[in-house]
Amino acid sequence: MAPLLHRDRELAVFREAIDELRIGRPTVATILGENGIGKSALLSAVTDLLPSRSLVLRARCHPSESRFAYGMVRQLFDPVLSAGGRPRRQFDRAATDDGAATYDLLTDLFHITRDLVAEQPVVIAIDDLSFADLPSLRWFSHIARRLDDLPVMMIATLRESAPSGPLAELTRLPYARFLQLRPICATCTADFVGQALGAPPDEELSAFCHTISQGNPRVLRELTTRMRHARVSPGLPDLDRVLEIGAAALSDTVLEWLHDDDAVASDLLTQLAVMGPDTDVDVAAMLSGQGELELQQARRTLVQAGLITAERPVRFRSTLVRAAALSRIDTQTRLDLHERVAALLARTGAPAAQTAEHLMLTTSAWGIPVLRAAATEAVTARRYDDAARYLRRALSCSDDPVVVHELTLQLARTELHHDLDSCARHAEALVTGAPDTVEPARSLLYLASPALAASTVGARPFVAVVQELAATPDPPRESLLRLGTQVLLAGHRAGLRKAARMAVTGPPDAASREFSGALAAMVAAGGRHPGTAGRLAARAALGGAHLGRSDGSGLVGAALAFAWTGRPEEALATCSRILEHARAWHQPELRVIGLLIRSDVAYRRGDAAAGLRDAIDARAGAERIGASALTSAARACGARALIQMGEVPDAAALVREVTIPVDAHPLIKSLIREAQGMVAAAAEDHVTALSLFLDCGQRLSARGITNPTCLPWRAHAARAYTALGEHAAARTIAAEPSAVAGHAPEASRAQGGPQALSEGLPQGLPQGLSHGQPEGRVQILLTPAEQRVVELVRQGMSSLEVAERLCLSKRTIDTHLGRIYRKLGIRGRHQLAAALDL
Repeated sequence: MAPLLHRDRELAVFREAIDELRIGRPTVATILGENGIGKSALLSAVTDLLPSRSLVLRARCHPSESRFAYGMVRQLFDPVLSAGGRPRRQFDRAATDDGAATYDLLTDLFHITRDLVAEQPVVIAIDDLSFADLPSLRWFSHIARRLDDLPVMMIATLRESAPSGPLAELTRLPYARFLQLRPICATCTADFVGQALGAPPDEELSAFCHTISQGNPRVLRELTTRMRHARVSPGLPDLDRVLEIGAAALSDTVLEWLHDDDAVASDLLTQLAVMGPDTDVDVAAMLSGQGELELQQARRTLVQAGLITAERPVRFRSTLVRAAALSRIDTQTRLDLHERVAALLARTGAPAAQTAEHLMLTTSAWGIPVLRAAATEAVTARRYDDAARYLRRALSCSDDPVVVHELTLQLARTELHHDLDSCARHAEALVTGAPDTVEPARSLLYLASPALAASTVGARPFVAVVQELAATPDPPRESLLRLGTQVLLAGHRAGLRKAARMAVTGPPDAASREFSGALAAMVAAGGRHPGTAGRLAARAALGGAHLGRSDGSGLVGAALAFAWTGRPEEALATCSRILEHARAWHQPELRVIGLLIRSDVAYRRGDAAAGLRDAIDARAGAERIGASALTSAARACGARALIQMGEVPDAAALVREVTIPVDAHPLIKSLIREAQGMVAAAAEDHVTALSLFLDCGQRLSARGITNPTCLPWRAHAARAYTALGEHAAARTIAAEPSAVAGHAPEASRAQGGPQALSEGLPQGLPQGLSHGQPEGRVQILLTPAEQRVVELVRQGMSSLEVAERLCLSKRTIDTHLGRIYRKLGIRGRHQLAAALDL
């Protein structure tokens, strides 16, 4: 038998009573306490302390026997009475008579007890006296009041907190003792767990067991037994597994007792568990249908049992209590209860979020308005996770196309600040299958954001709608301009001409300024007209302060245009306005874009520390809003800054974690390739670096981004060629790209022109060959672009190979060759060598 814990005071009281028994004095002791508190264990321990010559009469009461008269008394006296003797007949008569026969029986039983104590002390031990039949309780009271100087000890356990009914008058007896058992302490709990598991337990495990058991030995014994069978390590416990075990132990002990003893309290606990934390007990009462008095008593029972708190709103003492209560309910019953709770809360005007949590577990279409209202409240409180959960549940409950469209739009607007990749998918769903362009265009206006332009999936619905709008005779101006802004930022030209005409001929409003900013970025990316790009960017930035609540696309385009046309101070100022705008209107996705641009500008200016800080902030923000493309871009910006700081190992580690999203914007893919190439070059792997830089250039050229200041991949590639000993290729790739493409000379004034691109080439080359130019009269006849083509052709390259080397199209190379042939008066490649030797 396990030793008693935390019962020294009670055992001391009983030792005194046993001493009284030895000298012939009586004791009537009542052990009070809740289920499992250790009443029976204490009763058994007391009987073990009795003198060996004592006569112990035992009885254990049970609810199923409480309707049988004198059932408890028969258990006590059957061992000392003959089977057919007079008392048995008296039991039978007294069971049907409440008069003289009953009194005669009680008197005879007293005389029998007095005769027994003549030979030895008598101990009457009764377990669970609370369940005794009423006649037996009368006998207990009758004999207890007549013991006087008899050596009799009567011990009974009761589940009540105080004696009631026939036992209440015993409190006035001079030899009566009442012991209220309390929960065992945390130290005793730790000792118990250590004994049960065979080793000193972890402190967290001990505290956890004490919290679950609330100091109840029976619950603690059940818990530790299950833990031992599950082979839970006392030193390194799996607390998640212990949680499961604890919930099961509570279900099979405390909640089982509650179910057996008080059905109303058990039902109330179930309803509270279904309703969840911070429940209004009055609402639970309305749900149960019970009377007020019954529910008050049930609540007191739950508080006394340590299951719930006494204050309002009601809370569970432990989350495991709720888990255990829910585990006892079958799935269908639980769903029905959630349905009833949701309906009741909706009728009583409870907060939408509280009702929505119950609707999340149902499929009732009537709850869709409540779910939408709860989502709106959650967005206002910036609890985007909750808002998205409510809207997804609402979508699963509706098959009405109009409602589905409204819910999809609301969900997309929510996830624009929470899960950008999901927002892109929902935006595409709004466009797919739409009967016309009006409703999709109106919906996409709510989702316009430069962050969506960072992926092809996010840009695709805007491109499709703008193409359809531009094809109509009289498209809505604001829709075409604002949606066209997103298309331009994504690198597409759908509807560009019509939108540009509308922007020029219409009023200088916010829509036209946003369009100007995006157009500035596209012009700057081409590198042909930096002055035009700067003027458009200035117009967009000038109106940025008056945009109010907008998506900030115009400012983003202006910042990019300033950065790509050699105006870093204006780019930084515009970035600051982007960040202010994002903070004022709580647009986390816009903040990420602003940080990325500012990080890039800082890197270009050589301020690597500032660039790294912004890249780190941008990465954290992108991860919070679920933007995979922007997260990868932030990692790449961070890697570039680290390389600039000389922290190559850290940059390499950061690049290893970068994945190129399939649907990322070509500029972002090229940025990642550039960062990877820089890491490879720093590791002296120039072959890999060169491949990455050329891939970067091909991606940019394919999208029309030929301005060398967007990403200086040519300078990186030239250094890689030089490191590999291919000096001619280095001179060719580093030459002014605007000349290769036939650009205007003003492009060379931008930051990163020929001087910057030629940085790192070998020194001391002959004058006239620093850009691979042929000597003689060919220098006069041919442009620098044509001279580079000629040099590569003379090396035996085909037109396709020359195009790949210069990152141009084969058609452009063929055009250059046609001009070269006409200028030199020849007809083909076979005459080129002779003409150049002239």
